[in-house]
Amino acid sequence: MDGDKKIQLKRELGYFWGTNFLIINIIGAGIFVSPKGVLEYSCMNVGISLCVWAACALLSMTSTLCFAEIGITFPCSGAHYYFIKRCFGPLIAFLRLWTSVFLIPGVIASQALLPAEYCTHPFYPSCTAPSLPKKCLALAMLWIVGILNRRGVKEVSGLQTMSTVLKISILSIISLSGVVMLVRGKENVERLQHAFDGELPDVSQITEAIFQGYLAFSGGESLTFIAGELKKPNKTIPKCVFTALPLVTVVYLLTNISYMTVLTPREILSSDAVAVTWTDRVFSQFTWIVPFAISASIFSNIIINVLESSRVTYLAGQQGQLPLLCGTLNTHSSPLIPVLLTVIIGSLAIVATRLIELINSLYFVVSIWTLLSMVGILKLRYQEPNLHRPYKVFLPFTFITIAITLCLVLIPLVKSPKLHYIYLLLFILSGWLFYIPLIYFKSKLVWFEKVTCYLQLLFNICIPDESEEQMFEVETSKHK
Repeated sequence: MDGDKKIQLKRELGYFWGTNFLIINIIGAGIFVSPKGVLEYSCMNVGISLCVWAACALLSMTSTLCFAEIGITFPCSGAHYYFIKRCFGPLIAFLRLWTSVFLIPGVIASQALLPAEYCTHPFYPSCTAPSLPKKCLALAMLWIVGILNRRGVKEVSGLQTMSTVLKISILSIISLSGVVMLVRGKENVERLQHAFDGELPDVSQITEAIFQGYLAFSGGESLTFIAGELKKPNKTIPKCVFTALPLVTVVYLLTNISYMTVLTPREILSSDAVAVTWTDRVFSQFTWIVPFAISASIFSNIIINVLESSRVTYLAGQQGQLPLLCGTLNTHSSPLIPVLLTVIIGSLAIVATRLIELINSLYFVVSIWTLLSMVGILKLRYQEPNLHRPYKVFLPFTFITIAITLCLVLIPLVKSPKLHYIYLLLFILSGWLFYIPLIYFKSKLVWFEKVTCYLQLLFNICIPDESEEQMFEVETSKHK
């Protein structure tokens, strides 16, 4: 390594990059796959499904503003993990880390499977594509992403900008076309006038519909993953939130109205790719372009989520809750080992999991940790009222997020108990089996130290030259 070059994470990302980052995280696989799930669990009631989308937008906005306070108060990469550790202690923080190590790669796996399905669709026009080519393509994309992420965030900034433009362009075409047809077609207007006719879903079905819709709005907390690499996070984070969230909400609602203007509920439910079916109906000559355009736009989400996951793992390595190897950087100031770990776990998820089950399972776990984070905001407001907070979220937003998230956690368990929810809770608690011997009693494996030295030489990685600037800021903020 260059002896004159400092190896550490740097603050070099501004408002424009942060806004792109947030939009990319939110607009991803969800808007192309969730309309089918939302409508199905809404009992094909168009009006109810649109209300579900509005509720998901509210949940996303309130929770994003709450996480903005966390990222601004503790401006380090992986701020949400550090926040849990500060509020509830190292044991709960380790359980949060334990689930994140598998949760985020699971999200990445679902994002990789979707563009793989879109790309293989044109080659099997009359039937469903086999799972083997889809999984092979998803694995190829995931490992390409791992190679790109090892170069650091600056290397993928151009791809992010292109992806944002592509996503907004695709959704704008769908939205505006639907609005034009709605204005010009009396039949389409009548269909929406009777939107609430039909069967009404029960509470458990509404909850499942929100799980599906929340996938499309998820990602608002993503700026806390990279808060330590943002310039002036106390100003940049709020600007990014108030730019990205309203834009995404309007685009999503118009897109869903457009889907339901052109397609009947049964056509949406019978479609493997709603956007492709919509394009086939409106612009049949360009149908073949849509799968590849959508796949290209979702590809950058995989890049960003690998980046997010690696930052959390890197911070945990710095905090001593993961092996020291996880707290190392390469010459591009990228946490290579956490990136490699994320890609490997994501690959296993691609091979072994179905997409719709993955969505329900992962976002049940997300709801649990979101609820705990909101309680942590209230706890810290009471215990440390003088803590330096450049931004304070409006407390009713915190209570709204707590109420909605609590419903998402409890209603599935009470109204529609399923074994996989119990398995997920047991999986979270299983982190204790690793925490007690490795963290609490600090047991050391001699052979692992030799492996660490070998991997440092093999991958040309090292411990950062000095403590990160953002960690200094975190410690300073404790005493203000």
